[in-house]
Amino acid sequence: MGKSLTRKIIESHYVSGSMVPGEEVFIRVDQTLTHDINAVMTYLAFEAVGLDRVRTECSVSYLDHNLLYVNNMTPDDHIYLQSAAKRFGVHVSRPGNGICHTVHVSRFGVPGKVSMGGDSHTPHGGAIGMLCIGVGGMDVATAMTGVPMRLKMPRVIRVNLTGSLRPGCNAKEVILEMLRRVSIKGGLGNVYEYTGPGAAALEVPQRATITNMGAEMGATTSIFPADEQVRRFLKAQGREADYVELLPDEDARYDEYIDINLSELEPLISCPHQPDNVIPLKDAEKKKVQQVFIGSCTNASYADVARAALVFKGHHVHEDVSCTCAIASKQTYRELLRDGYIDMLLEAGVRLLEIACGPCCAIGQTPATEGVAVRTSNRNFKGRAGNPTAQIYLVSPESAAATAITGTFTTAEEIMGAEVAVLADVREPEQYIVDDSMIIRPLPQEGAQKVEILRGPNIKFLPVPEPPAQHMCVPVSLKGGDNISTDDITPASAEFSSMRSNIPLMSQYCYHRYAPDFAARAKELGSSIIIGGENYGQGSSREHAAINPMYLGVKCVIAKSIARIHKGNLVNHGIIPMIFADPADYDRLEQGDELEITGLLDQIPARRVTVTDKTKGISFETVLDLTDAEIQVVLSGGQLRYLKKQLEENC
Repeated sequence: MGKSLTRKIIESHYVSGSMVPGEEVFIRVDQTLTHDINAVMTYLAFEAVGLDRVRTECSVSYLDHNLLYVNNMTPDDHIYLQSAAKRFGVHVSRPGNGICHTVHVSRFGVPGKVSMGGDSHTPHGGAIGMLCIGVGGMDVATAMTGVPMRLKMPRVIRVNLTGSLRPGCNAKEVILEMLRRVSIKGGLGNVYEYTGPGAAALEVPQRATITNMGAEMGATTSIFPADEQVRRFLKAQGREADYVELLPDEDARYDEYIDINLSELEPLISCPHQPDNVIPLKDAEKKKVQQVFIGSCTNASYADVARAALVFKGHHVHEDVSCTCAIASKQTYRELLRDGYIDMLLEAGVRLLEIACGPCCAIGQTPATEGVAVRTSNRNFKGRAGNPTAQIYLVSPESAAATAITGTFTTAEEIMGAEVAVLADVREPEQYIVDDSMIIRPLPQEGAQKVEILRGPNIKFLPVPEPPAQHMCVPVSLKGGDNISTDDITPASAEFSSMRSNIPLMSQYCYHRYAPDFAARAKELGSSIIIGGENYGQGSSREHAAINPMYLGVKCVIAKSIARIHKGNLVNHGIIPMIFADPADYDRLEQGDELEITGLLDQIPARRVTVTDKTKGISFETVLDLTDAEIQVVLSGGQLRYLKKQLEENC
């Protein structure tokens, strides 16, 4: 029986455990990446472990998300991160070099490697045949110590692509179609492996759009083969020597099969407030649009921006629309500048932003009150763009440009007519401009040990939870609904992102937009439990959505289901994630109810815990969907305590 590409890579990195889907497996990690607004906790954790140097092949710290210095906090964070990287042997990509995912694939990614990143869109790297998995910062710190990654062996889904994209359609349509079919939580526990003649024709940046947004399905990751397209891309980057052909076997067996004919796709749009709320763009209600954003790691490649510029050619941004563009990397920016596309954008009235993540995570370009914003980024959760009253729609760059021209939802074909065919001629460069002057390489270990780590006044301690107690009797501090995102728990924006290195300060804004009184209430209660609905903790990997509640005394989250990365973050930071054995029990509980658990430490290993609602006089069962290693982390009081114990035992 043949093997999938996913299975081949996992087998080549296997350390221990089971290769049966759903069971625990441990694999070696080759590379890690972090970005500035999540990374301070990661490096504080690595410092706490006490090692002199990272033990991965390559670790990179990207200063790329928050370049809007609204106060001293973010520049202080950047100075800390740069000094910590020098101290521990980590590469640094400086502000202005580009968004982490784009730069990593271009300058560091290698087919067949395993990468862990402290960002949910780390699967972007699957575009070149890497197995790239988004995790929380504590997991990245663990990988940097050389300890194998714990993972539930995924199911592998084959997505067979046939046909070819029509002019005016984009790889965005492929992933929006996948979201329409799979949903925002239907990918849990799965890897999506794209194959077929349609996949073979997609260039690497097109593939990256698809693998990047696979995170929105809740998938473990997504991956394409390392084939001729990958060889061509790495050659254009001056890195052909890093190319290794990696393909699934012709008779590979998969757990499920999906077929998509690219020729049948039409321009699509994701409507508020979930990425899977997808309809044909032509069917969308013609609303007045106030803002258009072209960019982000998802859709700001050379070809993406060039095609958008061609749609704008001979037209101008509508007078009622604010249209901005953030290009994914300095390399891409220079290519577009050289070939005249930047001038085309400026001539059309498009405003060029910094080369950074920015508006995607509410760092600048917040929409107007009850405004309609159209974006090429990857998420449209309520409040994701910084304004909970705004409506965010997701489209391709071609459709975004057309919409900016008319002021309402429009396709490229409606603007260009038959001339839309010219978009099919736009290809990625045969040779990229290679300039790594904004990448700081690691110092030799002897020199690195002399580096002083610089901490600004906003960089506070990393909170470490205590192990769970045998008996717990605490109130419910919050009852949330379905699809609570990490944006709901720890809000984004330039201001809030700059607080993430200061948990005592950041925790005051926990659930700030979702339940403004939560932080004060939880602090007053001292200890508490949160109740959640389906898909609790979806979205960004930010572990602050676990650290802040933990700091405020939250001991458990009981929900109908919990998103993969957030569940891992809860475990890592000492909050016990529990699932209702009977989802109907959710309806019987209310905020303020007093919940009691006796013999908790005895029940945890059995993965089934009985909870009594003393207020209602009822009891219900919960399930702990945790691996053996995660059980040990929970009993230890979080990953840092467990990791230290592991390293001590192995010394």
